[in-house]
Amino acid sequence: MYETGRDSMNLHQLYLTENDCYKANRWITPKGVMVHSTGAENPNLKRYVGPDDGLLGVNQNNNDWNRSGVGACVHAFIGLLADGSVATYQTLPWNMRGWHCGDDANSTHVSFEICEDDLTDPEYFAAVYREAVELTAYLCEMYGLDPMEDGVVICHAEGARLGIASNHGDVEHWFPRFEKSMDDFRKDVAEEMEDENMTYEKWKEYMERYRQELREQPGSDWSQQARDWALANGVFQGDQNGNAMWQDFLTREQYAMAEYRRKNG
Repeated sequence: MYETGRDSMNLHQLYLTENDCYKANRWITPKGVMVHSTGAENPNLKRYVGPDDGLLGVNQNNNDWNRSGVGACVHAFIGLLADGSVATYQTLPWNMRGWHCGDDANSTHVSFEICEDDLTDPEYFAAVYREAVELTAYLCEMYGLDPMEDGVVICHAEGARLGIASNHGDVEHWFPRFEKSMDDFRKDVAEEMEDENMTYEKWKEYMERYRQELREQPGSDWSQQARDWALANGVFQGDQNGNAMWQDFLTREQYAMAEYRRKNG
């Protein structure tokens, strides 16, 4: 596993160096991300990724994609490790040309496959969906991509309608079963990127906005008597509009001033 700056994405790297795509040694400038799903009822990463690294488990059928003569390849797979946990395995350098959609998007889009189960397990779907959101956000940040821009983050089915991918239906046969669409996915990716891109300046902006909301809120009923006394005795004065800002934070200097007024009149 290597560091991505994301809290929960379980990203590993095992390049498929025997795959024909890797050996072709062709490179792209990524302009988007294409989401695929495998179309086979096998959620185990070892079906596609090998050899076993101690986490994947052994593929007894020896039919993973890390072998000569396999012409198809994506940049990553999302699925299950041997211990049943969800992970992502990067299988090509992100800017190496894969063969994942049978058309022009091979030369423009980074791609990954989500390993399908029987398409009925909500827990598995939620876990791989979340992993896919984080992976896509990570890639968009890496290449300066806007996930909400047309044609940037798409699934294979959308690529086919755009004329840049072969006629496949993934992932539109799976996501709607759990009330998700690619529009939802793009929004989730954008929100993930916004969360990760929090800066100190943004934090200060949000904090000031939050404090303004607090200042505009009235005092609670349970404190009415105490608040009336505090105003009558000059403990608090409020702003120029008479707003005592009862729900806002109290600083030490404000407390000191309140005590000073209380004792000195």
